[in-house]
Amino acid sequence: MYATDSQFQQSIKPYQNDGFNIIYHQLFCDRIDAYNVVNPSVGYPWDTLLSESPNPETLATISADASLETRQKLLAYNRLRAMGVPPTNKVLLGVIIEVGLEGGLDTLAAFSDGTCRFISHGEKLLIWDTATDTSAQLVHQLFVDSVEVVNRIGPWDQERTPFPEEGMVKLSFLVSDGLYFGLGPFSTFQNDAMAGPIILSATRLMTYLIQQDMKK
Repeated sequence: MYATDSQFQQSIKPYQNDGFNIIYHQLFCDRIDAYNVVNPSVGYPWDTLLSESPNPETLATISADASLETRQKLLAYNRLRAMGVPPTNKVLLGVIIEVGLEGGLDTLAAFSDGTCRFISHGEKLLIWDTATDTSAQLVHQLFVDSVEVVNRIGPWDQERTPFPEEGMVKLSFLVSDGLYFGLGPFSTFQNDAMAGPIILSATRLMTYLIQQDMKK
């Protein structure tokens, strides 16, 4: 589901820092209000993505444009579906892992273009926009593991659910035909045949990103 109102965004605030809450909602690419708030960009593709009445043909062009960021293509896919235009293909474009901890929420997002975002429960932000051979391999493995789950479940056709509580993990899969997700106890998912490999791959990716960030 694609929405333009800010009521849902305002009601779900996993972080004390409102700036991080905006970044958190931007990860899912399903809230145009999250991008309207802080995005000053003009011209292609933002003039269409942020339009109140976007041209469907231009949105389709954006969704297939290999030169654009993955999140821009996701925004286009979501806007098209909201207009009743289904995608012609099914492709996994993003994976988001949220872990509820005693001190807050850890959120790791990886996208098919190799970019990543990590917001720690301690409210520190890590932005990864330049892929290395190692990060590309780790993201690829995360996507390989995630596709196995996506192929066995169906898309969620309602409003995005809140972030997980302490001890819970939420796996969200951003696919061209909608949002897929799973929610359960971390200990259960960690030992699950399908979810376990995703958590392991995500942990390896997160560890690598943190290590590289500490070297800066």
